Amino acid sequence: MAKKRPQTKASKPQPHQGRGGNEPVPVVGAREPCPCGSGRRYKACHGRAAAHAVTELVQRPFEGLPGECDWVALRELVPAATVRLTLKDGLPDGVPSVTLATVLPMAWPALRRDDGSVLLGLQNDTASGDLSRDLADTLTRALTVEPGNPVPPASRAGVLQGEGPRLQDLLDLNAPFEPRVHSGFEFWVPESTEESAPEVAASLERANAAAIPTVKLSSVDAAYWCETPEKNHLRWVMSHPEEKLLDSLARLYAAGQASLGENTRLVGSFRAHGLVVPVWDLPTTMGAEECEKPAAEFIERLAEALAQDAPLSAAERRARSGLTNRQVTLS
Repeated sequence: MAKKRPQTKASKPQPHQGRGGNEPVPVVGAREPCPCGSGRRYKACHGRAAAHAVTELVQRPFEGLPGECDWVALRELVPAATVRLTLKDGLPDGVPSVTLATVLPMAWPALRRDDGSVLLGLQNDTASGDLSRDLADTLTRALTVEPGNPVPPASRAGVLQGEGPRLQDLLDLNAPFEPRVHSGFEFWVPESTEESAPEVAASLERANAAAIPTVKLSSVDAAYWCETPEKNHLRWVMSHPEEKLLDSLARLYAAGQASLGENTRLVGSFRAHGLVVPVWDLPTTMGAEECEKPAAEFIERLAEALAQDAPLSAAERRARSGLTNRQVTLS
């Protein structure tokens, strides 16, 4: 599991004044000429001030949203999935639906289809450290772009990051969040469309070739089985407080109760968007269906461990140290 470069959070970046001092300088790509007219690249001119304005990371950008654990999983673990989103104020005229997608063709942040429906990409890089605000900005722009067009990245659209609503302000917090995991990216192309543009078709072929087979378990929340050439894995996003969860996993590990059956092993965890994601190695013969019962049994053991308040024993402290040493942070 590779360690990603940490993001930063835009608190309230100030508009950058142009050479005349009267107009804000739009945000553009780092290598593009600075709009202030200095003749230098943006990153060497007003882009420096923009970078310094971004100072803090929102540790849990999806906190407060239904299905926070699944939001994290779809952002970091799942190659191909979609979720129908419900807006707090209802859909605007001409927008029949809004769908969250893990990835869109050509890494578009969002796409408004010919029928007016919106696809919002989740796994794109963002300019600030508040992922929720950045996605809300993209969604807001997608609702108004002309049908049949992708939504450009915020940097190319001249959007100043760090202001405006967040997803928590735009989405109906009482609506369910129900991911649908796909085996490939055919959802990019509407069923009524016989052929896609050549660049979309090429992007679809590349994406399908690279997708790791993934299945969401039905017996527990936010647990995802995946198949790799050498072994299979179960990656399970959990919302319990980190220290309490690590203590509880250590108790189970020391007691020999942390596995999911024969030839399975809890190998560690990683941290993503403020939540802990334990990871199990599984034999190649163990599919997603074979994980359902062991996962349901494990969650009962974990609940018992979470209820314990006694200090960790020496063996449990060693187990915790081993699990912690294998932990990495993705965000």
